Amino acid sequence: MDVNRLFSEIDEQELVNLTRQLIKIPSVYRPSTGGSEKEAAEFVARYLEDMGLAVLMEEVAPGRPNVMAVLDSGVPGRCLLFEGHTDVVTEGDPGAWTYHPFEAALVDGKIYGRGACDTKANLVAMILATKAIMKSKTLLKGKIKLCIPVDEEGMMTGIKHFIQQGHADDVDAAIICEPEENQLCITQKGAMRVVIRVFGKMAHGAMPLSGINPIPRMAKIAVAVQEMERREIETHGKDPFLGYPSITPTIFLAPVEGEPQINVVPAEAYMTLDIRTIPGQSHEQIEADLRKILDDLALADADFKATLEVIEQRPWTQTDKDEPIVRAMDKAYTMITGTAPRYNGVPGATDGTFLWAWKNIPIVTTGAGDRLIPHQKDEFVRVSELLETTKLYALAAALYLNEGSESNG
Repeated sequence: MDVNRLFSEIDEQELVNLTRQLIKIPSVYRPSTGGSEKEAAEFVARYLEDMGLAVLMEEVAPGRPNVMAVLDSGVPGRCLLFEGHTDVVTEGDPGAWTYHPFEAALVDGKIYGRGACDTKANLVAMILATKAIMKSKTLLKGKIKLCIPVDEEGMMTGIKHFIQQGHADDVDAAIICEPEENQLCITQKGAMRVVIRVFGKMAHGAMPLSGINPIPRMAKIAVAVQEMERREIETHGKDPFLGYPSITPTIFLAPVEGEPQINVVPAEAYMTLDIRTIPGQSHEQIEADLRKILDDLALADADFKATLEVIEQRPWTQTDKDEPIVRAMDKAYTMITGTAPRYNGVPGATDGTFLWAWKNIPIVTTGAGDRLIPHQKDEFVRVSELLETTKLYALAAALYLNEGSESNG
């Protein structure tokens, strides 16, 4: 393999220009105003078509299309997936930014803007890495599949649709293009989102016994949940990459609807739990333990009435360092930088969660951008780091797909 030739096909100016163009397209999902990923998806699709790739667009929901493309060597081999989403989170107050969030300002070697690192720059990096492989004729066998979905920042309906339509059936490994400072993240936390409702009876605050107050009953649940979190930490310990598991109450409402009033006992209380799990934990057991808390409280209190609903499940993921995709990325990073890579984990979930959960597709999450910058004002990406990312994607893909080939030097 001619690595110098491969890297010579990566144009830094093109990398900067394309990233800035994509940032300038607001792709915040705003159903109230019609804002969506459509314009950004169409921009990417046109660019991929101009590269000479066959492009497929599929609507996941009205105005929310996934984009897919394939670079096929024509020789049987592995299928490597690059994945990067088009949606970005809200910019908040534009006046709080140093540079307008959709200006894509280039200042002192940094590109600023909403989505700069999460994850439009990394989306561009995976496209230009694929382009470099095409132009340098490095791809000897197998194929590269590009998945550019919508809604990663929401319920991840884009990647779910991609899987449901069968597009992941032939995927052997995936690189998830997210801001991780080019660290190789081989694990990520799982997530459960839980809604608990406690039902009571509305009453006058001066005569509380004429009603049933859901608030102290919900408070007992919150205390029990805190004790459950302590047990989970004691049982499973601290993951070397992900830290401790957590069970976090995030919303508490009482009353759930209507105006609260200091002299009125509400009829209902509502609480949500954001549960983050680490390898070794069982989501099924966690749900069973939560339901037991409610069952035990009901046995002790004839007026206790509550429901529990798990509204989202995102399992933890774990990729072994011996997986071929990890070995390829490790070797690529070392060849590019002259130093060994740093391994880490993703504290939240990515679209890779569902690829791993579906059929244990080995995933590595990496890309340019400070891990703490996403979703903050003045989001930025360093051009030098982004260039390194593009080289990492290109070389890792070539090493992975061509492993064992005689031409692989």
